[in-house]
Amino acid sequence: MKIDNKMIEKQLDHRTIREFKDEPIPVDMFEQIMEVGRRTASSTGMQAASIIRITDKKIKEEIAKVCNQEYVARAPELLIFIVDQYRNSLIAKEKNCNEDGSKDMDRFFSAFTDACIMAQNMVNAAEAMDLGTVYLGSILNDSEKICNILKLPKLTFPVVGLGIGYPNQAPQLKPRMDMKFRVFENNYKTYENYLEEISEYDEAMQTYYDLRDANRRVDSFSNQVVTRLTSHIPKREEILNIIRKQGFDLKINGQ
Repeated sequence: MKIDNKMIEKQLDHRTIREFKDEPIPVDMFEQIMEVGRRTASSTGMQAASIIRITDKKIKEEIAKVCNQEYVARAPELLIFIVDQYRNSLIAKEKNCNEDGSKDMDRFFSAFTDACIMAQNMVNAAEAMDLGTVYLGSILNDSEKICNILKLPKLTFPVVGLGIGYPNQAPQLKPRMDMKFRVFENNYKTYENYLEEISEYDEAMQTYYDLRDANRRVDSFSNQVVTRLTSHIPKREEILNIIRKQGFDLKINGQ
C-alpha cells in the first residue's frame, strides 16, 4: 500500500539542483529550515555540530574555487556544516575541567555524524517548501583552505556544504541501483559477479543526462566506479593530517 504523504513524495523525488533562481528565500521560511536544524537529533545531546552561513559574496567565490564549481557562488543560501567540539571544550574549561576528551576521535565522529544528520533534516525541510538543494562534499577538496577561509578554531572541521534556493532547472530523476545490493538481513551478502548483477542498472544509468553536461548521457555506473577510484585529489588524501592540525588526536597505532 502506497502511503500518501507529501514529505515522503518529496524525498522519493529528490534531485540535486545546481542552478537557482536569483530570488532570496523569504526570512520566515529560512528561519524555519534553521529551526529544523536546531531540533535535529544529536549524539548524547551535546549538539557538537554547527553551521556557518555564507552571506559574503567574496567568501562564496573563494569556496566555489575550492569546490571547482562556479555555481556554488550563485547559491542564494550557502551553508557549511562543521564538527564543533570547540564550544563544549571551552564550556568544560570554564567549569574547571581540563580533560582532553574533546580531542578524541569518538567525539570527532559523533560531531561529524551530527552535522550530516542536521544537513539531511534541513534538506528535507527545504524540499518540503519546494526549494531545491545541492550537497557540496567538494568543500573537502582543500579542507585546510576552507578552515582558513572560515577562520575555524581548533577542534572544529568542515563536513559538508549545502546550497539552497528556488530551482531554476528540472533535472531527470537519477537511476539508483536495486536495494538488494545495499540492504542485507543479519549479515553482509556478497555476489560472485557484480558486473553481471548490475548489468540492468548499468544500462539504466546510460539513459540519464546530467545537467552539468546536458547534451551528453552519463557513463555506466561500473565505469563511473573505475573513474572515481582511479582519480586522485591530493588535498583530499591529506584530510587526516588536517584533522590532526585542527587539534584532534587520531591515536593511530605507530604514530
